[in-house]
Amino acid sequence: MSAVSISDLRSFVSAGKILWTEHVALRLRERKIKRVDVINCIQVGGIIEQYPTATPFPSCLVVGTSLNGKPLHIVCGLNPGNYCCIITAYYPDSDKWELDNQTRKAGK
Repeated sequence: MSAVSISDLRSFVSAGKILWTEHVALRLRERKIKRVDVINCIQVGGIIEQYPTATPFPSCLVVGTSLNGKPLHIVCGLNPGNYCCIITAYYPDSDKWELDNQTRKAGK
């Protein structure tokens, strides 16, 4: 499987080709994250981890910010030619992530 590119993610998101799973809808409500924040994160952020063998299609972890500048992580995948699937979204936990929000702490 191939890696996901940020430019492909941005293209799908800009075109409104987004699949919001039930799982992510629940997590967004629980974590008080808005869909516009997820979109902003993808538009301004970067990929920090790739999951090329994820099923049903390759996915990745994007780090970016919400509209108000709060650090945000998005796990999403690409169904090539169809849509960007948002899998989950969360605010990085300082117990698990270094200050850059891009590096996992050792042993976490």
